[in-house]
Amino acid sequence: MLHVSNLLLQNKEVSTFEEFVEVVRNNAASELFFRMDLKPPFPDTPDNWEMVLEAAFSSANKA
Repeated sequence: MLHVSNLLLQNKEVSTFEEFVEVVRNNAASELFFRMDLKPPFPDTPDNWEMVLEAAFSSANKA
């Protein structure tokens, strides 16, 4: 299972939400489930961050 908190810990060099979306996409292919256990702490994190991350995860798993 892919967790937002683990991705944040493993990718400390990421500094924007858009970069984090790419991290989710890149890690999604090897996972079946995604847990949004923590809001990404970036200044540019949008209000609909959960929908954006779910879409990134889902689209990567369909490819």
